[in-house]
Amino acid sequence: MRLDSVAVIGGGAWGTALAQATAMAGRPTTLVVRTAEQADAINAGRSNEAALPGQKLLPGISAAHRLETADIVVLAVPAQATRTLLSGLATELLAGRPVVLSAKGLETGTLARQSEILADMSPDAIGFVLSGPSFAADVAAGRPTAVTLAGDDANLTSDLATALAGPSFRPYAADDRIGVEVAGALKNVYALACGAVEGAGLGASARAALIARGYAEMARMVIAMGGSAHTLTGLAGLGDLTLTCTSVQSRNYQFGMALGAGRNTADILASGAKLAEGVATAPVAAALARSLDVDAPLIDAVDAVVAGKADIATVVAGLMSRPLKREA
Repeated sequence: MRLDSVAVIGGGAWGTALAQATAMAGRPTTLVVRTAEQADAINAGRSNEAALPGQKLLPGISAAHRLETADIVVLAVPAQATRTLLSGLATELLAGRPVVLSAKGLETGTLARQSEILADMSPDAIGFVLSGPSFAADVAAGRPTAVTLAGDDANLTSDLATALAGPSFRPYAADDRIGVEVAGALKNVYALACGAVEGAGLGASARAALIARGYAEMARMVIAMGGSAHTLTGLAGLGDLTLTCTSVQSRNYQFGMALGAGRNTADILASGAKLAEGVATAPVAAALARSLDVDAPLIDAVDAVVAGKADIATVVAGLMSRPLKREA
């Protein structure tokens, strides 16, 4: 299969960063944005100032406002926008091609993972999931970043990982697509919780305990959904969880800090806060845990805080009063 040219759909920070990464890998790359005006501005200025100000784009990148054709298609839109995006694409543009899903979230209403949405909307596409500890600014600037690329065909996944690998962006091939997707979605929920702990001034010890218990809860969810707990020991699990739950560069962590400081979700969104995928994922993950009969007190707690049904002090008190059990 030819794996030369790349189209990255999504002109936000992450899409721009992934376009930069594929260009560094030597792949001619098209960054597909919303409008012709956006594309013209990016091509003229050689940067996407609205998404990654000050970051010059490599010569191998050109912007366009519609998808034409490419050997590899990368979707870099928010998780809740994936279905809408795919509904507007001609199915033949994706048929038989690798489609790399980079959004980390579960769909509101359907509870679907990103690869399930792709299978529903473009059944002839070949789906892959990209996840792991990575910030857009680091990837775009060429700072060392290692991620996981998961797919069902081992040989094609390895070939695709090699095609996307550059001097600083290193995708490692894996076969547990479910585990990678679930871990990527849930780590955003736990990042909201860790940010809330920080915002409420509850201390680093509480945050560390939350990360550890979140890791265990994530494992229960992954296993219940048919994924492998082993996946959580790698980049898409522990690596991404640690990064997102400890850094103010994380939008979810920032959003959680605001919640912990006493602000509500509506106020934070109205103030122009950047998209935090965990806000939409928290209620979906809570519903999914209930449907699977998985004990997920941390997910439930984040869902309650995001929905304005509880404050951080009440939630922490409730978690701390849970019965003591032996640590397995």
